[in-house]
Amino acid sequence: MSKTQKIFCGSGKQKTDSWLKITVNPDKLMEYVREYEGRRFVKLDINLLPAPNKFGKDIEVTIDTWQPTKSKDKVEVVPDTDNDDLPF
Repeated sequence: MSKTQKIFCGSGKQKTDSWLKITVNPDKLMEYVREYEGRRFVKLDINLLPAPNKFGKDIEVTIDTWQPTKSKDKVEVVPDTDNDDLPF
């Protein structure tokens, strides 16, 4: 996994152990909308910060830009059809 620059799109605050409250900037999301089976999605990473920032926010929201790489190592195997030898 390679390191890429984070694209911050929001922040938030942990209210309780099971409740996180975040705010997201939709303008930053628009170019990262992906379509899958006719539906549109944006993949986000929500991370707890080790300490609150200067605004008191302890959660950062970033856009998950990971995409699978296309492997150039794939080799297509073509059966040898010109072989006149019998299999026995």
